[in-house]
Amino acid sequence: MTLPYVRPDTASLTDLERVLRHLTEELAGWRRRCLKAESEIQGLKAQDGMVPGDELLQLRARLLDLERENLELTARMERAREMVGRLQHRLAFLEDAVDEQVAT
Repeated sequence: MTLPYVRPDTASLTDLERVLRHLTEELAGWRRRCLKAESEIQGLKAQDGMVPGDELLQLRARLLDLERENLELTARMERAREMVGRLQHRLAFLEDAVDEQVAT
């Protein structure tokens, strides 16, 4: 009775798929926010750029919130890039190890 072959890079591929799925979800969220902000800007342009006082204060507060959120998301993206880089290095190492085993 022989055991089925188990690829040594399966765990790394699963990790990579999880990270990529997470990144895709993050990008979709960013896209939704951008589209909403663009529609708000178009609405303001339609009013000749005139914004009543209270709305101006709310928009400034919203802008600060979005800038803070952007900084947080940028940091998260950088961490995700680092994780993907590490996974790529692990996959390359595993592929080299498999190639060496096959060659011997």
